[in-house]
Amino acid sequence: MNRAEALKLVEKQLTKKRYEHTVRVMETALNLAEHYQVDRQKVELAAIFHDYAKYRHPEEMKRWIIKEKLPHDLLEYHQELWHGPVGSIMIDREVGISDPEIQSAIYWHTTGKRNMTLMEKIIFIADYVEPGRDFAGVEEVRGLVFDNIDRACWLAARNTIQFLMGKEQPIYPDTFQLYNEKIGRNMNG
Repeated sequence: MNRAEALKLVEKQLTKKRYEHTVRVMETALNLAEHYQVDRQKVELAAIFHDYAKYRHPEEMKRWIIKEKLPHDLLEYHQELWHGPVGSIMIDREVGISDPEIQSAIYWHTTGKRNMTLMEKIIFIADYVEPGRDFAGVEEVRGLVFDNIDRACWLAARNTIQFLMGKEQPIYPDTFQLYNEKIGRNMNG
């Protein structure tokens, strides 16, 4: 599937604003893929489809979680988290993309996790720093993505945890695990 075909499929699933975000995530992710020498075609498809399920009705996503045996603890957290795991399955069933690396990058783009692959990190952080994002802490993360993607992912997890704690909202355990994993490694380099 080429870029134009993929974008056409995704555009039907998203609002205009979210589609524009998706294009910026794709461009950011491709720059990171070039820099870190990751398969550009896979990164491009993962970036284009990362929000494929974003606007599906919560009841539909709930059915997918149960039917496809995704972790049921997802249902204990805000439905905003569901579109990553559900989207990773939907792109196989509805679009025919069954590449496990692409599916995994989509699955984890909202929460992050321990031991992310480089491609998973690229989609996670491209979604966080694409040029349309404007929130406290994003510039610090943007300044690191090409020098130390591990530290950039850790800062993104830290910022997300702080934001959710400030709003007294639950935090998915994998985000904490990403934070804890990275804090133990060389975070100053």
